[in-house]
Amino acid sequence: MINWYKKVVFENYANFNGRARRSEYWYFALMNLILFIVAALLDNLLGFNFAPLPYGYLYALLGLATFIPGLAVAVRRLHDVGKSGWFYFIVLIPIIGAIWLLVLFFTEGDQGENQYGSDPKSSGEEINEIGTE
Repeated sequence: MINWYKKVVFENYANFNGRARRSEYWYFALMNLILFIVAALLDNLLGFNFAPLPYGYLYALLGLATFIPGLAVAVRRLHDVGKSGWFYFIVLIPIIGAIWLLVLFFTEGDQGENQYGSDPKSSGEEINEIGTE
């Protein structure tokens, strides 16, 4: 899981090209959830939190650091199901948009090559396929 996270965050920081498997996206999301919980706890323990809010400077810094990689992996995930990255804006439609986007993130990617690149499942070494075209 950590290898996936390092590959997405550090090696493909702003790579919006290619396709991302479901596992790439969801491992990234899980690791972010864990890191955000730890950041919020540290903010509270160290007194860095913003007044009545349960989070603070560490949480905000982590949010800034992972915003672009999170957006990039989401766009690559949409590419895997044959949608344009602009389709991410469907989330702006109240309730329905977020549900629809979530369904797309859970949907299996297109078999074989599509307009965004080759199938990341086609090769045996999946960790090397993260973010490639």
